[in-house]
Amino acid sequence: MTLGVLAAEAGTRRRVLHVGCGQKRKRHLPRPFRGADCEEVRLDINPDCDPDIVGTITDLSMVADGSIDALFSSHNIEHLFAHEVPLALAGFARVLAPGSGIAVITCPDLQAIGKRIAEGRIEEALYNSAIGPVAPLDVLYGHRGAVARGEHYMAHRTGFTGQTLIDALHRAGFSSCTGTRHLRTLTLWVIGFRWRIDEAQRRVFRKAFFPPP
Repeated sequence: MTLGVLAAEAGTRRRVLHVGCGQKRKRHLPRPFRGADCEEVRLDINPDCDPDIVGTITDLSMVADGSIDALFSSHNIEHLFAHEVPLALAGFARVLAPGSGIAVITCPDLQAIGKRIAEGRIEEALYNSAIGPVAPLDVLYGHRGAVARGEHYMAHRTGFTGQTLIDALHRAGFSSCTGTRHLRTLTLWVIGFRWRIDEAQRRVFRKAFFPPP
C-alpha cells in the first residue's frame, strides 16, 4: 500500500511532517506526498523559512505521539552530531502512527563519496546546486560557502552508508526498512516503517518513493 491508498481507505487526509524543510514546499516532496489527500506540516530550525513549527529534529516534543502519517527528511540528519542521531530517529518513530506510519529519509552516501576521495577528487565538483558547486569536501563537512556566510547549522557532523542508516532506524524502533543507493546523485534513500512489511509491500513502496536509477 502507498500513502494514497491508506488515505483512500480511511477517507481522511494524511499528515506529512516535512522536517528540516528549509524553503522547500509541498511540490518538493516525493510524489506520493504531493496529492490533495496529504497535508504538509513544515518544521525547520530557521524561522525565516516560515515553517509551521520552529524547532529542531532532535526535539519533536511539540508533535503528539502517533499524530503523523508520514515524515520526510531530506539532507538534514547529516547535520547532527553522531550522538544526536538516535534521539532524532526515535523522535521520528514516536510521532508516526503505529501500524501505518512511514519515514522517508534521504542523505549523502558516504560510501560513494569515499570512492571519489580515494581517487583524489576531494575538491572536484560533483554537481551544481542552487548555492553553487558541491564537492566531496562539502558533502563531508557542509557546504563551505554557506558555512562561510555564517550559516553554521549547515555544517555536516556525521554521515551514513546504506547499512548504517538502516541499522540506526531499526535501533530507533522502526519495524521494517528498505533502502537504495542512488549512485547518479550519490545519495541514500531509505524508508522506515512502523509495521512489518512483506516483500510485495516493499516493492510497491520502493517504486513509489525511490528515484529512478
